[in-house]
Amino acid sequence: MSLDEVRERVRRHHLEIAYLGDVLVGCTTVRPPANDTATATVIARVLAEHRGQGFGEVLYARGLEQARALGAEVIETVVLTANEDGLRFARKHGFVEIERYVLPGGTAEWIDLRLA
Repeated sequence: MSLDEVRERVRRHHLEIAYLGDVLVGCTTVRPPANDTATATVIARVLAEHRGQGFGEVLYARGLEQARALGAEVIETVVLTANEDGLRFARKHGFVEIERYVLPGGTAEWIDLRLA
């Protein structure tokens, strides 16, 4: 990846880091809608040792609010198939699977989900 690509991603993606005091607990990435679509991607991540404490709920709500403020009418997320906690969280919040895939040259399977 080139420096220009990194700079473009920084402008395009919104990242929020969550701490409990000085301890990192997770983050949210929001990919705002592109010019030709009203679809945004919201990804909330919570480190395993901090799951089940409500951090995911807060991160997801903040990401969803930010995506809608950026004009999103459709919300999607992406979860690694092996991330059972992440899939359970997404489905609990109304996301449904729309596609499974493996990135070129990769071996891990990913699932794209859309908020129903």
